[in-house]
Amino acid sequence: METVEKNSILIVDDTPMNIRLLFDILHADGFDISVVKSGEMALEKVPVIQPDLILLDVMMPGIDGFETCRRLKADASLKDIPIMFMTALSDVEHKVKGLQMGAVDYITKPIQVEEVLARVNVHLALRNAQEKLLQEVTERRQAEIELQKILQELQQAQTQLIQSEKMSSLGELVAGVAHEINNPVNFIYGNLTYAQEYIHNLLRIVQVYQQYYPNPVSEVQAEIEANDLNFLIEDLPKLLDSMKIGAKRIRDIVLSLRIFSRLDESEIKDVDIHEGIDSTLMILGHRLKGKPGKSGIQVIKEYGSLPLVECFAGQINQVFMNIISNAIDALEESLLSCPLLTISQKNNEPPTIHIHTEATDKQVLIRIADNGPGIPKELQKKIFDPFFTTKPIGVGTGMGLAISYQIVKEKHGGSLQCVSRPEGGTEFIISIPQNLDFS
Repeated sequence: METVEKNSILIVDDTPMNIRLLFDILHADGFDISVVKSGEMALEKVPVIQPDLILLDVMMPGIDGFETCRRLKADASLKDIPIMFMTALSDVEHKVKGLQMGAVDYITKPIQVEEVLARVNVHLALRNAQEKLLQEVTERRQAEIELQKILQELQQAQTQLIQSEKMSSLGELVAGVAHEINNPVNFIYGNLTYAQEYIHNLLRIVQVYQQYYPNPVSEVQAEIEANDLNFLIEDLPKLLDSMKIGAKRIRDIVLSLRIFSRLDESEIKDVDIHEGIDSTLMILGHRLKGKPGKSGIQVIKEYGSLPLVECFAGQINQVFMNIISNAIDALEESLLSCPLLTISQKNNEPPTIHIHTEATDKQVLIRIADNGPGIPKELQKKIFDPFFTTKPIGVGTGMGLAISYQIVKEKHGGSLQCVSRPEGGTEFIISIPQNLDFS
């Protein structure tokens, strides 16, 4: 059996011949050996050196091995250190008593080299495996905490992006957030693969141990039952798979942030309009999901066959963000104003945003419609005016649609129209040329 390098062992015995024999055997096998000659000295030494294993003689003057074991097991910081009693071959009573007190095994006297090495290596290998498993579990929990922290930071960044409608800073902000999140997420995602491999290896070691030692000592059996080892073996890989799915989800969101910002594409380029819409929906995904007591918002996409469109990608994505955010606001406001009467009950439809795209001649049309309460006719002429807003003070700046109108009309030579029906519902129609012409 392979020996783990530099495992430390404390020998507690008052017989010089036994001490010398054990020291020579274990030191030659690569262990770090310490020796004390009484139970009193052991109780002083163990908290200082924290050995990986204790070889404890039963019969000693002063405090005997049983009392020494009892006191060590009563100390919360020392109770998990495995103890092996050393007793005579025929002394069955002492063997049973020692195991009942928490010892993991015993070595019979006179000491046999092969027996000592076999028993010591088995219990140190088991302890090392348990410690590695605990370490992996701790690291997994830490990774979960980090993932939760990153998710919270991402949600805060998304909220900030939605509230901010200043084109000059939005692209830089989104790209910066994506860059900062990308590195730690990739680190966590990459290391989860190694964590899975290590934990699977440890679980295989435990399973092999169970195969060859189906009836462990009572202390080990009690720990197996107390910690529901079979459940841990079954559930731990599932937890790791869930963490990997969560990390991948964050990577997808980061990619959407980068697509949305297009900070590295400030010049005119041929882009996929559908990719920009999808990245916007990904960023706003948390606002579309249902919550307790609140309906989720359904998104219906009817994408036509579009060519690549020559445009300022980051600015067009900002138009999508402003219009879809306003649609979500309208649907949420409608639900809040009638909490007991959902949109579904009013017009037999759930809260819905409908996105339709099509290509016509040299133009591309994007229609974004909601089935909210609509915009009163007297206000429809003002919605593209700078600083005009129907939202409470501090909630909206009134610049979102004004900037969107400027981007579509002045930057791209297109048109932006709003159609709102008295019976409810609002539709924004974006029309931009497939190729820009500044002649």
